[in-house]
Amino acid sequence: MRYENPLQLAEELGALDLLADQRIAIGISRGSPETALRGYEAFGYTGSKDPRGADIAREKFATFLRAIDGEGMVEADPARAPRGTMLPITPHSNGLRDRIWWGSATRETAQWVGEMGLNLMSSTLLTEEAGMPFHELQREQIDRYREAYAAAGHTRPPRVSVSRSIFPLVSDADRAYFGGRPDSDQVGMIDGYVSTFGKTYAAEPDELIEQLRADSAVMAADTVMLTVPNQLGVDYNAHVLQAFAEHVAPALGWKPNTDGPVRGDRIELSTTS
Repeated sequence: MRYENPLQLAEELGALDLLADQRIAIGISRGSPETALRGYEAFGYTGSKDPRGADIAREKFATFLRAIDGEGMVEADPARAPRGTMLPITPHSNGLRDRIWWGSATRETAQWVGEMGLNLMSSTLLTEEAGMPFHELQREQIDRYREAYAAAGHTRPPRVSVSRSIFPLVSDADRAYFGGRPDSDQVGMIDGYVSTFGKTYAAEPDELIEQLRADSAVMAADTVMLTVPNQLGVDYNAHVLQAFAEHVAPALGWKPNTDGPVRGDRIELSTTS
């Protein structure tokens, strides 16, 4: 979002959503760590007090949300419209906000996403460390998101996705690339933060199913996004996706899109007496 013009983005996504029969799923975030130093300033977006540009990303995102909600964003020329008329961005696609996902790397940001009533994306990296396995930290992130979502009074079942590197070993090529490599969560520095990196899953399908069932964040999410090694080419990645869909995903409750659109889990605010 640091690099985006929020009104142009609202216009483009409004058009795309209508062309796609309101089926898009757009992931937005501040942006990942970059090689350029304050590179967004080269595009004319100045004034950030955060070297990572998080503050201007949030400001521009707020403007973007107002625009896709249909608010008037600029005053009309009084020679062409009644004085005081405010013009919205067009085209407008009703309900586009419901198809916006924010990429969150912390529990705190996830809570903010819930308050905003958006969908949550969480990857294989969290820019914090709490002395617990990655999946437990991510599960806590999801729980805080859903609690904030319900407390804010949002009623639409929200969507939650998590990313994982998952490789079912069903061929000799799979075993050559990923077999016999023990993996575990890692803690390191990224973008100035102590961060937790999730492990890679690579095993025979039956073993993978058990491992993923024990992953509390995977089981709490309604969507799992697979990260694939683009260096290995399209054909191999298509094979990875097909192997997961055929041998692993059904055992985790996955349904193909021929069963209809994915719905998020309905949540309610818990109360105590």
